[in-house]
Amino acid sequence: MSLPILYSFRRCPYAMRARLALEYSGIVREHREILLKDKPQSMLEASPKGTVPVLILDDGKVIDESLDVVMWALRKNDPDGWLNNYNPELINDNDTWFKRALDRYKYPNRYPDEDCSGAFDACLKFIKKLDDYVKNDTPMGLTDAAIFPFVRQFSKVDPDQFSKLPYEHVKVWLDHHINSPLFLSIMKKHDLWED
Repeated sequence: MSLPILYSFRRCPYAMRARLALEYSGIVREHREILLKDKPQSMLEASPKGTVPVLILDDGKVIDESLDVVMWALRKNDPDGWLNNYNPELINDNDTWFKRALDRYKYPNRYPDEDCSGAFDACLKFIKKLDDYVKNDTPMGLTDAAIFPFVRQFSKVDPDQFSKLPYEHVKVWLDHHINSPLFLSIMKKHDLWED
């Protein structure tokens, strides 16, 4: 029997959320590590949009949206009830306006025609909302797995600035997830895969 194939890029937060769910669900798969600047033809044939993750199931079906990969994995196996901690509004906020602000905070030179000076403050609106959410100390779930890779990216733009923010619940939450055995297991380095 052939295994599902996952095309992934180690540092991509979308790919991280997919790998977290696949690993948590115990989905055995073939991992194909790629470079986004040098995408393999086989991945582009499976998913012409050229973003990761791309999961090719053993029946040939392609899942190329990260949340769809997460949902597919959790519907296969959800031993700790991640689907019980699912806040679609917060995940949508993360994937839309927070991600947009994060890109402009982290990479302002990519947007020369835009004023990116307010990007950090826009990010903080989401961090405050997240701080209110995580202070309730709900069990690890889909919401956490979907969001924390992006908050990790935010925290790494200027770690000193992040450390001075007044959102202690987010800092504890993020530190917990970054140092979890699950996250450490999906961040192991893989050799680059080539067609």
